[in-house]
Amino acid sequence: MSPVDVCCLLFICVLVCCWELAGCYASGKVTKVCGSMEPHHRGTVETTPSPYSLETNTTTFSPTDRIQVILSGTSYFKGFLIEARDAADQSSSSAVGTFTLTNPQRTQLLTCNKHQGSAVSHTGDVSQREVVVTWTAPTNASSQVQFFVTVVVHYSKFWVKLPGPIIYQHGVPPLPPQSDSTPPPVHTSTASILPGPFTTAGCGQTKSCMSDPPGCDPTKDPHCFFLSMLTDGPDKTSVVFELSGPAEGYVSFALSWDTWMGNDDVYMCVKDGARVSVSAAFVSGQTHPEDESQSALSSVSWQLADGVIQCRFRRPVKLANQEATRYDLDQEYFLFVASGYAEHGLVSKHSLQPLISTHRKVITGPPEVLTGSRSPIIMKMHGALMLVAWMLTGSVGTFIASFYKSDWPNHSLLGQRIWFQVHRGLMVLTVTLTVVGFCLPFFYRKGWSKHAGVHPYLGCCVLALSLIQPIMAVIRPSPDSSRRYIFNWAHWGVGSVTEIIAVAAMFLGTSQSSLLLPQPLATHILIGYVTWLASFRVLLLVHKYLYIKNSALVSDDTLGILCDQSLQGSLNSFIKSLLLSVVALGNAGLLLALLSFIAEI
Repeated sequence: MSPVDVCCLLFICVLVCCWELAGCYASGKVTKVCGSMEPHHRGTVETTPSPYSLETNTTTFSPTDRIQVILSGTSYFKGFLIEARDAADQSSSSAVGTFTLTNPQRTQLLTCNKHQGSAVSHTGDVSQREVVVTWTAPTNASSQVQFFVTVVVHYSKFWVKLPGPIIYQHGVPPLPPQSDSTPPPVHTSTASILPGPFTTAGCGQTKSCMSDPPGCDPTKDPHCFFLSMLTDGPDKTSVVFELSGPAEGYVSFALSWDTWMGNDDVYMCVKDGARVSVSAAFVSGQTHPEDESQSALSSVSWQLADGVIQCRFRRPVKLANQEATRYDLDQEYFLFVASGYAEHGLVSKHSLQPLISTHRKVITGPPEVLTGSRSPIIMKMHGALMLVAWMLTGSVGTFIASFYKSDWPNHSLLGQRIWFQVHRGLMVLTVTLTVVGFCLPFFYRKGWSKHAGVHPYLGCCVLALSLIQPIMAVIRPSPDSSRRYIFNWAHWGVGSVTEIIAVAAMFLGTSQSSLLLPQPLATHILIGYVTWLASFRVLLLVHKYLYIKNSALVSDDTLGILCDQSLQGSLNSFIKSLLLSVVALGNAGLLLALLSFIAEI
């Protein structure tokens, strides 16, 4: 399979790939909460009167009867879960009876406790104000059955297990009137407002800190990401965490065994309107974090001011009832700091590559100032190799082929003309660097990156065209062949297109989240590089035109003055050699500026 076929195959595969949205149960597949009927959403259950209610078209029934159940409200909702339960056994969490759908496009049946069709939920996040379903009483139905519903308006606003009507078998007396509301379970601790912003005082002395940019002050810089850890308590049995960052939506940190996202103990500060919710979660892979019990968090406080979100909480070093998703704090972990957007408390994918500590840290260990990076080493190598390939070796190699074929006619290198050997050596090095650099992101991502935009597609094109060039050179016709001009034009055309695409890929690459260079400075340097190279190309094109024009005007008598002609040719060669050196040095200087950025991030 040719390189072009490989790139096309990769392109098609990416187009047909499906990805899972970051919503929480937007599909309505909520069988794991059939018992509690409580959404695994961040925040507290609504305690205000609900604008939603359940109704039935009868208050009595017999086994196998079909009862119409209606969920309605004065405002729209997006999610719901309806179940019927034995009203005589309030401790039971098992659903009874089966439902039948009247609108399969917006409702679906669920299997709770291995009982197929025993609950109904939504199929998407479409807003609606009324749901109508049919419930069929089982043959062994209890004497009285009550309907319950959980209603979700949006991610952070929901009512849990609202009691609905109770229906009775014929001849069974009704129960005494009950309260029309069920106290909702509340799992989050009460949070308070921070008295003031965090400071870097004590970093490395009494507490461990990590910040981005390094050394930034969260009290003065609204773009500062700051994490601190202070071992506290009578016997150093708890740790106080402080987290700060831009208030675009949420800021979080995670404890990880390695530098890869997955199986991480996560703590999040999420903006929800004018409030901040502080919660614990677990990430099992490159997926949406799953909320966990918040019982381990205490002394929770937060602040949302001046474009900055900050939160503080305390967590025991070891938990009394150890949860598999909560890590002990007396172990070594890599620290991740991530941020992104949030709507109604629902977090989306982090907008920047996470800040990852450069080494593992024992959370309860000695205080230190930690350093971190948002760009993995392997991605830094990718960027450096590609920049060297197309700002230096490839650029200078094509420059020599374009303007230096007629120079150094009396000198050879390993049996070939100097320009050809230098050109071939530089381009072989360029192809080698491109192939190695191209593979590195795939090793890092373990596949195709879904969030890199056009950049990887341009990289595929550059790789394919770069491999085509040496193949064309190997099968090229001899210099005196009548078909030689076809190769000359094809080789020049493919080379020019490759260089143009490579430059476009470099522009896009400087803004990738995994290798985000300082902007707009990095873009300005690349603009300077393009301008620098284009200026010298135009200069040598003009020189070449004038040189050919002057040569055509030379008379036969003038050709006899060989000494003058030789002197003029030597001077011309010297000037061009000097220009080549200037071009190479200028390219190298601009390249070094970008490489220094890569080394610093």
